[in-house]
Amino acid sequence: MFKDMEDVEEWLASLDYPAFWDAAEGLELDLEPKESCDAQIARGSIDEATVLHVLKGLARLELVERFRLPARGRTWRSLH
Repeated sequence: MFKDMEDVEEWLASLDYPAFWDAAEGLELDLEPKESCDAQIARGSIDEATVLHVLKGLARLELVERFRLPARGRTWRSLH
């Protein structure tokens, strides 16, 4: 699905709040439940844009780690 870190970042950049949750559902990410995020937004504890920014950051980290994605154009070589 993703070849490198930038693929993840570009994909996430295209998602708004509802689209993020639709996409996250299929990826089984370890995130705060949507219901909890929605409740915090509804209470005014935090705004949707901030929640989305944090969720995307956490998703990016998890996906890069899960799939061991390199930076685009960077190849690593063993020192041995």
